Amino acid sequence: MERTIQKRFPVGDGSWVTVDVYGEPDTPGLVVVPGAMSDALGWRAVATAVDAWPSVAVVNRRGRAPSGPMTAAYSLRTEVADLGVVLDRLGGARTLFGWSYGGLIALLAADERPLRQVIAYEPVIRPFGLDVLPDLKAADEAADRDAVVEIVHRRIAGLDEVVVHALRADPEVWEALRRLAAPVYAETAALYGEPAPDSLARRADRVDLIVGGANRGTAPYGTSFDDVAGRVPRAGIHELPGQGHMAHLQAPAELARLMEALAVAG
Repeated sequence: MERTIQKRFPVGDGSWVTVDVYGEPDTPGLVVVPGAMSDALGWRAVATAVDAWPSVAVVNRRGRAPSGPMTAAYSLRTEVADLGVVLDRLGGARTLFGWSYGGLIALLAADERPLRQVIAYEPVIRPFGLDVLPDLKAADEAADRDAVVEIVHRRIAGLDEVVVHALRADPEVWEALRRLAAPVYAETAALYGEPAPDSLARRADRVDLIVGGANRGTAPYGTSFDDVAGRVPRAGIHELPGQGHMAHLQAPAELARLMEALAVAG
């Protein structure tokens, strides 16, 4: 389906959140919450490939244009509150989907409000990112976004030097990554703003967790996935064969088909 409208919702603290809506803008459907180093545009290929819901609303979380600033009081609870505003203004959701950090936000939201279904792709939780947090802080304080991108891609994602060099060689791609790097330290630090919950998504009727086959059982994404899954013992566990953390960019059609297969009818 094609994008039909972009909505803008004030969320308090002088900030706001935009939402790209595909399909029927006034009919609740699938709501997508991207994670760190990602924005609504990065999920366009998945949104346009999905047909199981009458609408797909992709949240552009605060800290990435054209949404508003992070603000000084930013925390994971800020994200959950922002998502609550979006869900209320959209009239709810049939399915809430979150990727990575966005997956954790979605699961936390399902602790605070009843939701029919939550799907999370490789959600992260502490101690994810703890080893690089001091270096992310130093890079953030120095406003060195190049360093943030390097830390994320080499030390967290584990990409080799050749791949990162290829990204740097494309000025347009690298500048886009630099823009997305701006909120990374605040988002990673937010994982440590309060103790990790013992359980997640307690008010969701159904929870489905997806792990990429290439990451299953391996750090950091596969092990963080296991940490989350242990907090949602009733969740269905699913694997996207051959894929890693960036399936929405590398295999959007395959990810869309799996999401559709998990869609709750009605």
